[in-house]
Amino acid sequence: MTTGTTDPAVAAWREAHERVCALVLAAGDDRMEVRVPATPAWSARDLLSHMVGLGADVLDGNEPDDHGEEWTAAQVEARRGRDVGTLVDEWRSLAPGLVQWMTAHGTRPLGDVVIHEQDLRGALGEPGGRSGAGVEIVLDRMLGRVAQAGDGLPPLGLDDGTRVRVTSGRPEDAAVLLRADTVDFLRAVTARRTADEVRALVVRGDVAPWLPALAGLGPLPEQPLPGG
Repeated sequence: MTTGTTDPAVAAWREAHERVCALVLAAGDDRMEVRVPATPAWSARDLLSHMVGLGADVLDGNEPDDHGEEWTAAQVEARRGRDVGTLVDEWRSLAPGLVQWMTAHGTRPLGDVVIHEQDLRGALGEPGGRSGAGVEIVLDRMLGRVAQAGDGLPPLGLDDGTRVRVTSGRPEDAAVLLRADTVDFLRAVTARRTADEVRALVVRGDVAPWLPALAGLGPLPEQPLPGG
């Protein structure tokens, strides 16, 4: 698919979209019935149905602000019984329109595909997609949400070995500093790491006051999630 866009976030969406298409087609229908620990109410096929349905709803102008459970459940139910190949065909047919929509309206759909790619990979035991522009962009966006949720707390810093992202101020001012690779930070700021796993990343300060801010997409898991 060619679009002519130079927006790095749109390009990152295209890359992640095709990685996920290849991942689920290689997995096949039987393996895609596995439960996804990060979204335990759904199988991997259900999660793919949501990802496809989100794209369809965005293009239809049906996108509530909160992306609530009723909205996402309807996407899954509408595609109940469809095999993986059919779901991928639908998603690929939506891709050109989604690229045009994102070029005009912004790249909110990038977060969904990047976050759920790792959910799928963890469930299927297929690591990958752990670096690149998509992970970097979504991490920056989600850290902004964490910063808003933790407004007034001592600054939090995330050191991935090449740069230190901070919730406020300068990197050297971070009162709480965590160290990990970029995708581990992405999982932490999207409620995919346990409190103990987050504490294990600390190299300075007390992260406990920040834990509620890391639960913006839902409660932190009680047990470590596989992969991703």
